[in-house]
Amino acid sequence: MGIFDADWLVTTAMLAPPLLLSLTVHEFAHARTALAFGDPTAKAMGRVTLNPLAHLDPIGTLVLLVTHMFGWAKPVPVNPLNLEPRRLGDIMVSLAGPLSNLGLAILSGLLIRLLLRLGIVPVTDVTASIFTILLITLLVNVCLCVFNLVPLFPLDGHHVVREILPDRTQVGFMRWQLQYGRILLIALIVGPRLVRMLTNLPAPDPLGYVFDLALGLASRMLGVPGLSGG
Repeated sequence: MGIFDADWLVTTAMLAPPLLLSLTVHEFAHARTALAFGDPTAKAMGRVTLNPLAHLDPIGTLVLLVTHMFGWAKPVPVNPLNLEPRRLGDIMVSLAGPLSNLGLAILSGLLIRLLLRLGIVPVTDVTASIFTILLITLLVNVCLCVFNLVPLFPLDGHHVVREILPDRTQVGFMRWQLQYGRILLIALIVGPRLVRMLTNLPAPDPLGYVFDLALGLASRMLGVPGLSGG
């Protein structure tokens, strides 16, 4: 499948709604939770909304739609000094995004099971498209939930770990994250693919392994078979 050919266009058309929905809900959850814990920063910038235009980064969205692999939305601005209680607030604001994706994944799985129970099966173009979009939504949101919990800057997981650590270790932890977190994250994303491309040899893929575990667990818990690629 080449970029901008017919197959790419069809795939992009199927991926776009779940991806845009998932990123929008993720960022909205951060913003709304920050407001609930007393920080109005995101609200003042118009981020407590489900309007995708308020959350999507043009370049990050374009990269996501072109590559079908990775991209980004605009980070939600949060002033931790406004959060009350500060430490719990920071943890909950950080967890809100991944938990919102988990909620969307569960909802998608339950809708698939409901359709099957009602006797609606993917045999026509319309029903096949509905099932495909629901499956993509489920897959995307499981992966977004897991990915954002990776404890590396700038992902949500590093905020959670920082707030769990004792106060005396937080400065050193953040110094390390700012220096190495993004580099390690990029290495996790592109490293295995780069090794395979350059050497034609299999390479360990820690993120892919974790995604497969999470999708396998979701498959068993939600009763939706065939989610894991492993």
